[in-house]
Amino acid sequence: MARMTAARAAVEILKREGVTSAFGVPGAAINPFYAALRASGGIDHTLARHVEGASHMAEGYTRTRPGNIGVCVGTSGPAGTDMITGLYSALGDSVPILCITGQAPTAVIHKEDFQAVDIASIAKPVTKMAVTVLEAAQVPGVFQQAFHLMRSGRPGPVLVDLPVDVQQTEIEFDVDTYEPLPVHRPVATRAQIEKALAMLNASRRPLIVAGGGVITADATALLREFAELTGTPVVPTLMGWGAIPDDHELNAGMVGLQTSHRYGNATFLESDFVLGIGNRWANRHTGRLDVYTAGRTFVHVDVEPTQIGRIFAPDYGIASDAKAALALFVEVARETKAAGGLPDRAAWGAAAQERRATLQRRTHFDDVPMKPQRVYEEMNKAFSPQTRYVTTIGLSQIAGAQMLHVYRPRHWINCGQAGPLGWTIPAALGVAKADPQAQVVALSGDYDFQFMIEELAVGAQHKIPYIHVLVNNSYLGLIRQAQRAFDIDFQVNLEFENVNSPELGVYGVDHVKVAEGLGCKAIRVTDPADLAAAFEQAGKLAAEFRVPVVVEAILERVTNISMSGTNDIGEVVEFEELATEPAHAPTSIRTLKV
Repeated sequence: MARMTAARAAVEILKREGVTSAFGVPGAAINPFYAALRASGGIDHTLARHVEGASHMAEGYTRTRPGNIGVCVGTSGPAGTDMITGLYSALGDSVPILCITGQAPTAVIHKEDFQAVDIASIAKPVTKMAVTVLEAAQVPGVFQQAFHLMRSGRPGPVLVDLPVDVQQTEIEFDVDTYEPLPVHRPVATRAQIEKALAMLNASRRPLIVAGGGVITADATALLREFAELTGTPVVPTLMGWGAIPDDHELNAGMVGLQTSHRYGNATFLESDFVLGIGNRWANRHTGRLDVYTAGRTFVHVDVEPTQIGRIFAPDYGIASDAKAALALFVEVARETKAAGGLPDRAAWGAAAQERRATLQRRTHFDDVPMKPQRVYEEMNKAFSPQTRYVTTIGLSQIAGAQMLHVYRPRHWINCGQAGPLGWTIPAALGVAKADPQAQVVALSGDYDFQFMIEELAVGAQHKIPYIHVLVNNSYLGLIRQAQRAFDIDFQVNLEFENVNSPELGVYGVDHVKVAEGLGCKAIRVTDPADLAAAFEQAGKLAAEFRVPVVVEAILERVTNISMSGTNDIGEVVEFEELATEPAHAPTSIRTLKV
């Protein structure tokens, strides 16, 4: 048996579990782990500027490719507490990341030692497991269990806290015979699938709601095959966007209070049956449950048994991994079709596409300062279907989800449940690190951009290029719009006259100077006619200098983006002019029918 430090054993296990990249910030209490990381080799490490940033980088890394598990590393005390937001984000969106923290020596953890905090207790509510390892011999088993839990059932994050003396203690560990534990996921039975398909076949206007679990399970090809076999239109959730291409004949559009399409909501309200797969009925998707559920039969398939019935009671629930369930759905649907037992859904599918061609929002505006809608229109023109979009929350994200197009799974990487400001820059770096050949385009409002702007330097230092589209109206736009219900506009305006950049007027922060000061490139655009050239130039700069490139679009100060103010998906308010001729929405998937 080989003898090695517990820290070295942990590193060797990471490699045998498939880890090749890590993100973090070293410190005194985690230095033994870093020493083992260097001595072992084989794991590329990206130095973050903020430990929360490292956790978001890990999440972006995980979400880019099936099987990836992002690892974030920090020292004791505030490093762990800084990563709590990243763990919460990962838990909310079912993303496995491994957070490794250093800790004070075991003998003084309870004595208010420097940077000694019970991080395991703090992290427990936002992880699948959080543990401080007090015995060095337990380190291999704890890490083995960590990977097993992260991958099993509903995926999620784990935190392992390592006291500095535990890291340095030598243990017996046979690296060569280490094996990951088998992953456990529930699997639907044929009888369950047959019953669910019979319920679908009994309906007249069925829909499939495809959640992020379909993408996590790498089941999008099966989803499309099942939809095509049965002729059932598909509504992707925000987390499931890309599970079916936007230009597919059975894509019915997104549904919800905010990140939704006019035609998506209209088609949903006409439906009489909904098969939800890998979704959690998020409140911004459903809105008022009485409106959402009225007149519809629901079947819910989810990998987490306790998720079924959590928001509302479906008519039938199946605890199953999405891929396993969809494989059976395809098998049973093929047999049923061969026996002539599948209804003809052509008219229902055509009606959904008719709505896509008639119920459209306008994107083409020539106003200066520019309207945000025009930015997304130009993004549709400039960026290919292979583009990986990354964003978190705000009016920029909501409008982007209404107007951009996504054609592939894992090409819309959005922080859904938690939505922390500042997530976008580090997550985009994690995505670009995981797929260096991809065109990665991040989307932020000015406030999200400012929250963790220092992480741009990580991209400059480590040569991680991507394009960051920054829509700047110098406002907390989503909160300002929400404050309309209270008849206030209070503490949401960010404008000031920058004495160092008077040419900005009241737009305050000079993002171009800041980005350049952090080693990146930046382009400011004030006229929508210049957006196309700016996006093209950004791509060239990113390729030449291998750094993040910011394209800042100066927007009109106030734009209200379409959303419901009554929590009713049937009452979405359209604040701007709607498209009434094809030129109003030139990048729409379906040419506007008037």
